Order: sequence, then C-alpha cells, then structure tokens
Amino acid sequence: MSKGITITNENFESEVLASPLPVLIDFWADWCGPCKMIGPFIDQLAAEYEGRLKVGKVNVDEQGELAGRYGVASIPTLILYKDGRPAAQQVGAAPKQQIEALFKDLI
Repeated sequence: MSKGITITNENFESEVLASPLPVLIDFWADWCGPCKMIGPFIDQLAAEYEGRLKVGKVNVDEQGELAGRYGVASIPTLILYKDGRPAAQQVGAAPKQQIEALFKDLI
C-alpha cells in the first residue's frame, strides 16, 4: 500500500467532502497488480504536493459500500474531489504525469 490517509465510511465526510484542499482518492486492493504499479507514483505526488493536495486510500475489500457509492467497478480508480464533489477520474494504471494531470490545474 502506498502512503496516504486511510479513508473509511466513518471519516470520508470529514477527510474528503469537508476538506479545504482537493483530495485525490486511490481506490485499491492488496491483490491488485496495477494498484501496486501506481503506488509509488501516488507516494511521490503526495510528497510533491503536500499542503496543496490531500491523498487518501480506500481499500475496496474493506470499504465496499464506499466504493459502490462512487461507482467504482474497476481498480485502480483514482477520483479527485474538489469542494466536496468528484471533479476528475482515472480508471486503470497510468503514468505519473497522467495522474498528475487529474489535479494539476485545480490546485
């Protein structure tokens, strides 16, 4: 698992919906190879944009209800939340620059 705040049903509203910063959520699972491929990119982006972007992780095996609420059918799925609403989404593994493009213009 890469770095980032562990997001659950219990803290989703306070950590994501009420966040003053844009929040990039990585919907992932331990058994997912592509999820492990992008993990280092997520870590790098979390460090590079600290203070300007919050990064969170949702384990879909443990938080299935949360994944279902946001229509996550395939993993990895990255969703960027801004002002409490989904603003961008990427499904599947992607290079770091493509992940960064999800939020770069919004921070």
